[in-house]
Amino acid sequence: MSKTEVGFNEQHRLQYHFSPKEMWMNDPNGMVYYDGEYHLFFQHTPHTSTPDFPNMHWGHAISTDMVHWKELPPAIAPDEHGAIFSGSAVVDYNNTAGLQSGKDKTLISIFTYSPANGVQNQGMAYSNDRGRTWVKYENNPVLQNQGIADFRDPKVFWYERDQKWFMTLAVKDHVELYSSPDLKFWTKESEFGQSIGAHGGIWECPDLFSLSDGNGAEKWVMLVSINPGGPNGGSATQYFIGDFDGHKFTAEHSDIRWLDNGPDNYAGVTWSNVKRRKLLLGWMSNWEYSQIVPTNKWRGAMTVPRELELVKIDGQTYVASMPVSELNTLHESKGLKAGLALNSSVDLAETYDIQPSKFDLSFTIENKPFELKLSNDDGEYLLVGYDLGNREFYIDRRRAGKTSFSDAFGRRNTAKRISNDGNIEIRLLVDVSSIELFTDDGEVVMTSLFFPNSDFTHLELSTESKTTLKGFEINEMKSIW
Repeated sequence: MSKTEVGFNEQHRLQYHFSPKEMWMNDPNGMVYYDGEYHLFFQHTPHTSTPDFPNMHWGHAISTDMVHWKELPPAIAPDEHGAIFSGSAVVDYNNTAGLQSGKDKTLISIFTYSPANGVQNQGMAYSNDRGRTWVKYENNPVLQNQGIADFRDPKVFWYERDQKWFMTLAVKDHVELYSSPDLKFWTKESEFGQSIGAHGGIWECPDLFSLSDGNGAEKWVMLVSINPGGPNGGSATQYFIGDFDGHKFTAEHSDIRWLDNGPDNYAGVTWSNVKRRKLLLGWMSNWEYSQIVPTNKWRGAMTVPRELELVKIDGQTYVASMPVSELNTLHESKGLKAGLALNSSVDLAETYDIQPSKFDLSFTIENKPFELKLSNDDGEYLLVGYDLGNREFYIDRRRAGKTSFSDAFGRRNTAKRISNDGNIEIRLLVDVSSIELFTDDGEVVMTSLFFPNSDFTHLELSTESKTTLKGFEINEMKSIW
């Protein structure tokens, strides 16, 4: 099927990020790796391009590299218990649920049922054919609501030390942890978050996992999305670093930390069953305007997949994220240099014959202000740069095209640099209507949408004084469609 036939040539359609063929998409769900395939399930209403919450399904796509995706029919549909809201999936290697019926291991999804009366419960479905078809568990729900509003988004993991499953669940303004020997019967273990973190809105989509700190020591990370209350307005994802003792999670810091400081990365969670890597994907939008962005046939896309790691800065541990290396297979090299001497400004698009509507740019610059300006001949432009005086990275989309659909959209968004001094490392991914900025090996990340009326054709990089960019590399990106 050609790109034209499926509609992936539409205005603003991303060319190397996953978006559904048509209709509405939000949170990534059920992300699990099994038998050489990455499964991406997602919140999906198959018949409308705005969220029809009573008709919410799990959409489904598969990939062998997290880059090239094949969209499959919706996997899990609403039933008498309610719509299918966010959740997770695991591989039941030990057949703890007793549902395996063939040579393939059973994939089990745990998700939120959201009925018309608003009393949310947790349900289960299983697949014995590598995720192609799903059967609802006959005794659903497996975890019933005790009368609490906003009781949702289960993320399940296997805890090897105690040989049992754990679930993190978002409960209004905090996270609750449950354990189970078989994914069917759950016991509450503990709570986290009532008096720590950002509380400007409802907590959603928690995720708890371990990471090595680079010296062989293990730390635990809790992700929690919040809406509203993000650092640049609307929805965003915060994180906590600490310890999990098999009963409760305890954070080691009290300051608020954001996984992504831009306005358009929400509900990100990690893939289960991936060895030696912790891989994350987020929904690239914001609830302040997601339902009215100027795309018609479809609404919603995912960020590029990102690999998480822990980094140490001035004695403090932080979570960093960078694009997965698999994205480099999309590079079409146009301009590669070990160093680029810059007197004041240069149009990289013209110099290296790059189409700046989709590219991957990397460089290291001295600790000084710089600015990238993406523009078209209609007078529209997007600004990305670093303000040395305020020690802030910024993305300014106020004049980058369509903004009138929402008062919350046309803003200049900022993020403080964490590192105190030294060179600044930049990785920038642009794809038609999205920009993802990774600084200092992923210590600070910003993701933002924008909607120019025509593609950007110029990419001007400027500094206040003469400098040399080290490790300069720019690549046009192939389309995955």
